[in-house]
Amino acid sequence: MALKATIYKASLAVADMSRHHYQDYHLTLAQHPSETTERMMLRLLAFALCAHEDLSFGKGISDDDEAALYRQNLTGDYQLWIELGLPEERRLRRASHKSQQLLLLAYGGTAVDKWYSAEQKALSQLRNLTIVAVSPADTAQLAELCDRTMQLQCTINEGQIWFGNAAHSVPLQPRFIQQSTPALLASE
Repeated sequence: MALKATIYKASLAVADMSRHHYQDYHLTLAQHPSETTERMMLRLLAFALCAHEDLSFGKGISDDDEAALYRQNLTGDYQLWIELGLPEERRLRRASHKSQQLLLLAYGGTAVDKWYSAEQKALSQLRNLTIVAVSPADTAQLAELCDRTMQLQCTINEGQIWFGNAAHSVPLQPRFIQQSTPALLASE
């Protein structure tokens, strides 16, 4: 018998001063049985960083041909493709050709720097790729905010991110490894 996804509900208030974007979102996230809480909360962080009414969650870990999150225009062209983790260069190259902008939220501690060192030459050719590393401390803090029903706020200002709920807010310190041209996210 296959395990079913766990459903989470999140009310997310985004205040992105860098993009002048202020909006509340009511989201439903399905956590695949093999997905960690940290990864699911990173999907929520990715949504907040690129918040837009047309941004959607992909089918998840079980579908290799779809992004973790994506935004399409009315003709079905991908405007934004978001990946998580340390994917193969080939997957990022394919996504880069499909979408105007590509964002990778890389996580995994020291493995991120080793992965990037091995893939840097090929990845630097992808001009629409932004890579942001999220530390293990930040992913752990995000996981602590997880609940089946969440009321969250995310404030973004000049490269600083505060993510929290009514009880507490955590400052996140993402590290830009590679910035696309033109820039997708404000790094400072």
